[in-house]
Parts: sequence; structure tokens; C-alpha cells
Amino acid sequence: MGRGEPSRTSAEELLAFEVATRDLVGVALSSVEHLEVSLPQYRLLLLLHTVGRASSTQCAEALGVVGSSVTRLADRLHATGHLVRGVDPDNRSVVTLELTDAGRRVVRQVTTRRRRQLSRVLDRLDPARRAACARVLDELHRMLAETGTDAPRDRLPL
Repeated sequence: MGRGEPSRTSAEELLAFEVATRDLVGVALSSVEHLEVSLPQYRLLLLLHTVGRASSTQCAEALGVVGSSVTRLADRLHATGHLVRGVDPDNRSVVTLELTDAGRRVVRQVTTRRRRQLSRVLDRLDPARRAACARVLDELHRMLAETGTDAPRDRLPL
């Protein structure tokens, strides 16, 4: 747990993290505006981009939704050419989902938008402070993944 003895987080520190969380969620949301897919559809595309071909059940678990939600999302994304359905060669009753070039293009487009928006702000920070911030965020990410309580480590929210 960090360096030294853990101490209670002050209200001011918590507020700073809450504000930063809202700001980063705002960046994530604005990066998916004006796309040919909805936010829930994008989440499925991002998951498949991250894990590769996966079953509908695996996708539902990773996204924290029920299987029928993934089926509806996949129906729309298949119809627009963003993903393809297949079957598991070991179990033909298992439906698999995989990105197409169009699906990969959407994920790249969103990633580029996010990085551009973040860079505009981060480039203005002193390089040493920016590097220190990145180290703290990496540590925070690891700690949240270890707790497994309020931040499911296997889910991809945005």
C-alpha cells in the first residue's frame, strides 16, 4: 500500500480525485460524440479490440451486462459492419464476436481523439509534474485492480 504508513485521506484530497474523475469521464464521453455508434456499442467494440475474439457470454461478463444486452448490441454492430459473428470451433453453440476493420477504425478514432484532448492539457504541465502524476495514476490503477471491490478489474467501463 504505497510508501510508509497509510493515512486517512482528507476531504480536500477526496474532492480533488472526484473532480479529476469527472473531468476524465468527460474526456472519455466527448471522445465518442458524433460517432456512427452509440456509447454502449463503443464499449463492446473497445472490449473486442482489447481481448480479441470473445464469446457473447465473456463480453457480457466483462461489460457487466446481461447476455441479451450484448446480443442486441452485436445485432446492430453486425448490421453496420463493425463486427462479425462466428462460432467456437470447440463448441458450436457458443457465439463468438470479432471486430472488423470498420470496428477497429472506430476504436482508433476514439483513441486518437482522447489522446489529442489529453495532450492539449498535459503538454502544458511541467514535465516533472506530468511524469510524477503519471506514476501516481499507475499506482492508483494497480491498487484499484488489487482491491476488486468498487472497481471491477476485468470490466471496461469507457
